[in-house]
Amino acid sequence: MKFVILAAIAALPASAAMAQDAAPAAPTPPPGVTAEQLVLPGATLSPDCGNLYGLAGRAFCVSAPLASIGGLAESYISALQGQGWIPAGGDDNRVVFVRRREAGGCDGLQMQAFYDTSRPSGPESTGYLGFGPIPGDVCAAQAPTPQPANPAGPPAQ
Repeated sequence: MKFVILAAIAALPASAAMAQDAAPAAPTPPPGVTAEQLVLPGATLSPDCGNLYGLAGRAFCVSAPLASIGGLAESYISALQGQGWIPAGGDDNRVVFVRRREAGGCDGLQMQAFYDTSRPSGPESTGYLGFGPIPGDVCAAQAPTPQPANPAGPPAQ
């Protein structure tokens, strides 16, 4: 799975991108994952998530030079697969994982790559990987979305 960092985080509300004044809460790894599993070689624990996008206290973050984030993300994908997490979707800077629960259903985990787009970026700029649980049972069947009735009647033939 190719992992390229994009500025897709720009879709987040602007207020979330402001630095936070309060000290972030201690990072808590997602359920079923230990902190040791989330700090791989080449990564540095980043409890404040760079004070970016309102993630401090909401995500478990690590940092590394931007030039190495893609390779580091690939290492995380492999490490998480070794723990039973299956990459189930995502895009160029995000991977969604699922893992079956012993009691039924599935846990979800998201890994998001990001950096401070308000600063010049280069190979030595700081990049981040944030990990956060997806609430609920991600394998639960979703209610079907009702289709709107066609007020014009059936299509003409």
